Amino acid sequence: MKYDFDEAVDRAGTDSLTIDGWREYMFGAHEGPAPEVPANGFINLWVADMAFSTPEPVLEAIRSRLDKKILGYTRIYDRDYYEIFGAWCERHYGYRFQEESIVFSPGIIPALNRLVPLLTHEEDSILILTPSYAPFKKAGDYSGRRVVDCPLRNNEGHWAVDFEAMEQALSDDQQRIKAFFLCNPHNPTGRVWRRDELQKMIALCLKHDVWVISDEIHCDLSRSGVTHIPAASIFPENHKIITCMSTSKTFNLAGNLLANIMIPDASVRAEWLRLHDDFISPLSLVANKAAWSECDEWLTQVRHYIDENFRFLQDYLGTYHPLARFIIPEGTYLAWIDISRLVDVSNQEEVTLFFANMRVYCLKGGKCLSVTATGTSALIWLVHALCLLRDSTA
Repeated sequence: MKYDFDEAVDRAGTDSLTIDGWREYMFGAHEGPAPEVPANGFINLWVADMAFSTPEPVLEAIRSRLDKKILGYTRIYDRDYYEIFGAWCERHYGYRFQEESIVFSPGIIPALNRLVPLLTHEEDSILILTPSYAPFKKAGDYSGRRVVDCPLRNNEGHWAVDFEAMEQALSDDQQRIKAFFLCNPHNPTGRVWRRDELQKMIALCLKHDVWVISDEIHCDLSRSGVTHIPAASIFPENHKIITCMSTSKTFNLAGNLLANIMIPDASVRAEWLRLHDDFISPLSLVANKAAWSECDEWLTQVRHYIDENFRFLQDYLGTYHPLARFIIPEGTYLAWIDISRLVDVSNQEEVTLFFANMRVYCLKGGKCLSVTATGTSALIWLVHALCLLRDSTA
């Protein structure tokens, strides 16, 4: 089956965070007036969800469940769910998580917020690699934990772990680091960590008795031919590696609110279950099952489509805007474009407002502009905005 990834889906009026929530989310605390919506709308590139339709097998599974007429209290009693998820992991990563280790969360961000107080005390710290996905720090702040940064090394756009700095941080008794947030693949750099890199990071943590919480939400969205390695598969017998996975990024199901959290330590898992009930939406249940059992071909095609969008963006910037630095990432669908040679990026709000006036809404992020590579038309608008920026700063 050939899927249509060129379809423009109208999300207006659906309470979409991407389309309907931009003003409150991005300018709620802004003292001046937010930009007015132009007649032909914005190109919204500030939320990391896809412009593609959720796969038809998933939508059909939801429709079929609605035909059952009652959406009552639901838990997972059918073992097929675990078998479907296990088979998916085995097909795509060559690894299967133990069924008994799986608990459920409305998403990975809520899971991080729940795990921090389970694994650490108030005087403890959380270690993150920076640049970092913002909710990692927020998860530490949420529970009043210190968050320790370990900057990645950037060599002309190739990012690598500074293992010496990481060990120094873990060895510092005053820091009291007790948990490490591993982003695998890494957001925002797009690195898909190699086996030897994962082995070194996790071994350092285990050496210092530090929990590893591996956020693997982008695990399926690497470039074609690049394989994701689950962190837990490196040390399969160790119980201090917790893995978070979800259908949300892969299948554009962020609103599905059902993530799998693999907690191999029985005592931690028992405390999780004591504090957090495992009722779920019946629609989320069937959506996950359909995604993991009927959408392999959809994923193959969407990865190829995203690959082509990245190549398009790289060629376009190289031809028309060579001052903008961009390297195709190994994973995720996020294109991070370094515009520091074009404009003073110290005033992030000013840069964001500039792009808003160009009909492009994007994340504020230091010297880098973040967009998604899931819509060619959006990328065209972005590079036009970059060209206008170049002209305005010439």
